[in-house]
Amino acid sequence: MQHRSFHQSFRTTSSVRRGGRETSGKRLFVTGAKSAGWAASGGGATRSIYQKFRDVDLLDKKKTMTAMKAGEDRAILLGLGMVIASAMMYFVLGITVLRSYADSVWTEGSVCIVLNSTITADMNCSYSCGSDCWRGSKYPCLQVYVSVNTTGRVSRLSHNEESWDANFECFYVPKCQKDTNAMHHIIVNISERLKPHHQVLCYYDPSDQQESVLLTRQYGHSPVFHSLFWPSCMLTGGTAIIFMVKLTQYLSIMCEQVIKIER
Repeated sequence: MQHRSFHQSFRTTSSVRRGGRETSGKRLFVTGAKSAGWAASGGGATRSIYQKFRDVDLLDKKKTMTAMKAGEDRAILLGLGMVIASAMMYFVLGITVLRSYADSVWTEGSVCIVLNSTITADMNCSYSCGSDCWRGSKYPCLQVYVSVNTTGRVSRLSHNEESWDANFECFYVPKCQKDTNAMHHIIVNISERLKPHHQVLCYYDPSDQQESVLLTRQYGHSPVFHSLFWPSCMLTGGTAIIFMVKLTQYLSIMCEQVIKIER
């Protein structure tokens, strides 16, 4: 009897011990599962926050790239507009100033000695008095004769190409108006200014096809340079803008490729 009771008590004690071990194992498993669940929930929250920040950064980058793209497009359009405008200005100047400069025969400069300047008979002219209305008037003709030092030839002097086209016999052709006294006063002032100058710089035709000489060239080197200066500046500026934008785009592409290679 005592032997049986000892075995029963030993079995009971063993079962209690085993039950305790199983209970503690279950507790450890539940605790680990809770810890793993908390870690998973915490990691998911961290990843979601990181994903939000990353989405915000990507959105900002997209906005920045969109703004940069729009600015680059506007800069290119500005450059193209400047280039096109300069080309149109070159076309207009080519058929006006450059053509007149090329057709001008007074290309050589020399010193002319003023021989005589007199006011001769009045010349007829017409002025506008309204729509389809023209009236006649008169202006005094100032004739100036000079001797060209280079050729030794005596020629009639004109103020510029425009005066020569209007009336090659007169030095200066004023704008026709109703007041003849005003035009007479202008011609007298010009004659008085020429009297003290015995020598003036003039331009003549080296081929001797044109007998008249000019005091000033309306389409000379200086007027042509000043007329072509601003279109040239506009063309240079437009080309520079387009070149800088394309260079910036090329450098940005190269930087992105370098960053991808390093990653």
